[in-house]
Amino acid sequence: MTASVRITWALGAHGWADCVVEDHQAKAELTASYISKAPEDFLTAVAQLVAGETETRAQFEAEPTAYRWIFYRAAADVWIRLLELRRGSDHDNRGTEIWSSQLPVDALARAVVRCFDEVCRTYGESAYRGKWGEHFPRTELEALRRLWHAHRHDDGA
Repeated sequence: MTASVRITWALGAHGWADCVVEDHQAKAELTASYISKAPEDFLTAVAQLVAGETETRAQFEAEPTAYRWIFYRAAADVWIRLLELRRGSDHDNRGTEIWSSQLPVDALARAVVRCFDEVCRTYGESAYRGKWGEHFPRTELEALRRLWHAHRHDDGA
């Protein structure tokens, strides 16, 4: 099982972000629009996994394309499927899997926290709001960070 994943979030034109997710086997590039709460929903989905949920989801709208993250947790591991859909309302079975991976929940949480910490360092919260069109997801990031640290402490990490 791979133990690492890298996720990046780069702001582009106003209201648009490019996201890259990669592990040692594959890489996927996707786009998100501010018309949905993509960063907040993504951070919340990962936090719910860390808290013990067995299945969570997040979706990035790219008008009209959508990218759906589906997370399945079993014990300390998570299987991730990333689907590209023609429309955000489409059922999962209409999507094309563009990336998947299995890794420890801890590795996913660490990658997501690092990703959004880097976004904050790169843009700052004020410039982020100016480019994205919404506030930086500080509340969701800190909730994930608290859960991740508690999870690591509980596991003796």
